[in-house]
Amino acid sequence: MRKIFFILLFWAFSAAIYSQTYKVTIDKSASGLKLKVNGKDFIVNGMNWDYYPIGTNYTYSIWDQPEHIIQAALDAEMTLLKDMGVNSIRVYTGIPKKWIEYIYTHYGIYTMLNHTFGRYGLTLNGTWIANTEYADATTRDLLLNEVKQLTSDHKDTKGLLLFLLGNENNYGLVWEGAETENIPVKEKKSTVRNRAIALYKLFNEAALAMKTIDNSHPIALCNGDLQYLNLIGSECPDVDIFGANVYRGKSFGDVFEKVKKKYNKPILLTEFGSDALNVFTNLEDQNAQAAILKENWKEIYENVAGVGKNGNCLGGFTFQFSDGWWKYGQTKNIDIHDLNASWANGGYSFDFEKGKNNMNEEWFGICAKEPTDAKGMYRLQPRSAYYILQKVHQINPFNNTKSVNEIRYLFDKIITLDNSQNDVKSN
Repeated sequence: MRKIFFILLFWAFSAAIYSQTYKVTIDKSASGLKLKVNGKDFIVNGMNWDYYPIGTNYTYSIWDQPEHIIQAALDAEMTLLKDMGVNSIRVYTGIPKKWIEYIYTHYGIYTMLNHTFGRYGLTLNGTWIANTEYADATTRDLLLNEVKQLTSDHKDTKGLLLFLLGNENNYGLVWEGAETENIPVKEKKSTVRNRAIALYKLFNEAALAMKTIDNSHPIALCNGDLQYLNLIGSECPDVDIFGANVYRGKSFGDVFEKVKKKYNKPILLTEFGSDALNVFTNLEDQNAQAAILKENWKEIYENVAGVGKNGNCLGGFTFQFSDGWWKYGQTKNIDIHDLNASWANGGYSFDFEKGKNNMNEEWFGICAKEPTDAKGMYRLQPRSAYYILQKVHQINPFNNTKSVNEIRYLFDKIITLDNSQNDVKSN
């Protein structure tokens, strides 16, 4: 009887220890802001991850497949990610709790769980609403109930890193649909601003509601670049992390400095990257992609706590692990790797020409996809960027460096090749 009592006491003690130590926090000190997991410094070496075999689009879900297919897909891709040095993935809601835990238990990779927060429309009372109105009472109730349920369902999930709300919802205020294109401006500024205020107020209300359920995982929002940063500063005091999708080419520019000045919250780069197609030649330009990502990560590491710049960066999630063959057109030609550029960005000088589009949405993968097999699965072929990031993620800015100069020295040792070569070398 005493033996059983002590075993039960041990289990209870172990559970108590686990619940006390499995906690993700924001650490504030004189050196800056950093993420801590179970009390240890954590730099987010992240990747935007999904699983879409060639010939499928957003209607496909890996989580609806037989369990042996899910496990085989995860084993293949998480092995590559772990070998690359990735320690966290960004995944949209729909991933079951058991697979978040599987990924963490078998590969040590955390999950940032992302609720789109009405970004791509929602169904209200049986009717599809393409453009979400965040001031609408029914909409507010629906979104708040969804994120509260999400928090309740996942608060004790082993391997959960944090919750992310939205995906460039500020762009959705004037831009319907999911296909990436040049952002239109079709409404009066005052109208859009009022809609933005409603959006950010609701983000903050959601963060407060989620924290009443789970105080062990931070809440981040996902903004498109720095648009409405002043509004975010005034309307979102209870959001823990400013997440931003930033596509500016090889440099993030003033992003870290402005967030520090206007919001004074840690920044997490929730998306950034480069396509691997050159519109001038319509050929892969793997090394141009790799060179841009190397510079992006150098700036991320320069801006973590204790290095010497702004000290407010928690890390980032490279976009994305594999090509999305359905991204251009969404529902047509989904088995064709389109060469069409759908938007323009002067930051990507390797193939930019004023007045023309140069961003190829179907070619952002760090890995290229091979054809889908009879089981509905595929293999990946890493591009040059994979091997560059493998070197990047061996650098720990909290352990290996004490200054910006040391960061730059380590990055200078990582060599990207010219366009005539196909592999990657490092000194």
